[in-house]
Amino acid sequence: MSVIRQPGVLGRTTRRRVVGLTAALSAATVEAISVGLWFTLVVDSRTTSTALAGLGILFCGALLRAGVFGATISELGDLLEPRRLAAALLLTSGWVGWLLVAELIGGITGVLVATILLAGVLVGQFSLERHVFRHRSPSRTARTPLVPGLLLAVGASLLLASAWFTEWAIATPPLSLEVTTFVIRIEALQVGVGVFALFAFLAHQRRFEQLLEP
Repeated sequence: MSVIRQPGVLGRTTRRRVVGLTAALSAATVEAISVGLWFTLVVDSRTTSTALAGLGILFCGALLRAGVFGATISELGDLLEPRRLAAALLLTSGWVGWLLVAELIGGITGVLVATILLAGVLVGQFSLERHVFRHRSPSRTARTPLVPGLLLAVGASLLLASAWFTEWAIATPPLSLEVTTFVIRIEALQVGVGVFALFAFLAHQRRFEQLLEP
């Protein structure tokens, strides 16, 4: 029977897509802000204070993203449960380890190796997060979140490349606004954060699509 003849089916499909897109946008926003702020803090000047602040931002972002995930596919519950804290800690450790490995090896090789390792961590963390929230996919075939993990890791590699291998910046001529003059300056790192946000959205959109599909 055609879906058009079943408005209930069409309505459920539309709601599922809207929920998935909204959740993906929310999760990607949290991911881009937390990872972007952390990366900006530690990529140039790495003092004890910036390192601690960056870790705090990463961990809070991981908890918030877990909250978005839980509210979308299950019940939000208490985010401070030990298992949910463990999932947030794994994600935080994955980002820190990704940057450390890239710096230890250095160059393009370091970026590639770190990206592969990060993809593995993200796939494991996505699977753990699903288990923590006791989610059972309505799909008969359970899928490993390999594609979402790869997409997010590729976005991270582009973010790192924007900081390491590019030094360009675009600035507008001085603009006057009443008594104030200002210049709009766009640097490669800012573009890298934007590209990372796009890949984060694609990753989470794919992830929620897999989890919410019948």
